[in-house]
Amino acid sequence: MFTKYLALLKKSDWALSLIAIFLVVFGLIAIYSIEAAAESPDYLNFKKQLIFFGVGLVALVFFSLLDYRYLRTYGWVLYVAGGLMLLAVLLFGTTIRGTRGWFILFGDLGFQPVEAVKIIMIIILSKFFYDRRAELASIKQVALAFGVAGLIILLVFLQPDFGSAFIMSAIFLGMLLIVKMKRSYLLGIGLILLVVIVGSWLFVLQDYQKERVATFLDPGRDPYGSGYNIKQSIIAVGSGNLLGRGLSLGPQSRLDFLPVQETDFIFAVIAEELGFVGSSLVLLVITLFIYRLIRIARKASDDFGLFLLSGVIIYFASQSILNIGMNIGILPIAGVPLPLVSYGGSSLIASLIAIGVVQSVKIHQATT
Repeated sequence: MFTKYLALLKKSDWALSLIAIFLVVFGLIAIYSIEAAAESPDYLNFKKQLIFFGVGLVALVFFSLLDYRYLRTYGWVLYVAGGLMLLAVLLFGTTIRGTRGWFILFGDLGFQPVEAVKIIMIIILSKFFYDRRAELASIKQVALAFGVAGLIILLVFLQPDFGSAFIMSAIFLGMLLIVKMKRSYLLGIGLILLVVIVGSWLFVLQDYQKERVATFLDPGRDPYGSGYNIKQSIIAVGSGNLLGRGLSLGPQSRLDFLPVQETDFIFAVIAEELGFVGSSLVLLVITLFIYRLIRIARKASDDFGLFLLSGVIIYFASQSILNIGMNIGILPIAGVPLPLVSYGGSSLIASLIAIGVVQSVKIHQATT
């Protein structure tokens, strides 16, 4: 049995896995550096991230060996489970930095359901489009597709987690571009989106939620909140110069001017401490990672596998662009982590599961 599994793993894209591991290690170095700057460092986040990494590697191997077609069989079960998790966190979850999106398991260890639901959304949309033979032949099917994705996105929007809602919307719209449909349907989707956005603003969102939307679009409205964050991030990135200030020596991060350093603004920490060279290296590795994903997707031999791979590509690409964009001040503060690099068990494990699904497509298409 072990020999069989080992033979399957040999068919995986080892370059992709090694690139992912490199990004995780880069993030671990940044997290260690952040904690080393404290007066009495306990390296708690670094230790927890190591554990998350270990759990994520096990999940990666498990999903690599699992035939990806099983995900199609249980797609609706996963969808219902994801929806229930999002509903439960709205009712019983813990609010952190204005977003009601966490379950606190014990101590300060939390679980953020939206990270898992991003992967579930890729799976259910892949199944939905595959079952229709990659074609939406009627406006009813288009509306149904919108309903499937829209319900999940709405639950995330109500937390409110605008960054994750944006990522999930990008996944849905990006995967729609692969499906065959009339151009008039795309216009209809645009109109539905407009109605949902306006309706949510007028009848669903509370005043404090509207204020978060406004601040998301214009950080200058809150110069000591989101506006302060992005200002400090830009200063940190710019102060790194060519080679950086050195690990644990960046003044913005060491003196705690830069908020949520381990998660949202870890790229700014890397840029400050390792400079243009270090941050460019991260960008290069992320680009290579996306390139490997695209190469695997181009060889997909069935529509379900192609949809899965396309969704994963959009997931990693859009979240990386959004995180780095907000770190350098060209995109609004979105509160999304940099995949594989930022601290956080929910995000790291979900990302490694997504890579496992990609490897499963690669492995099992090679064996059939």
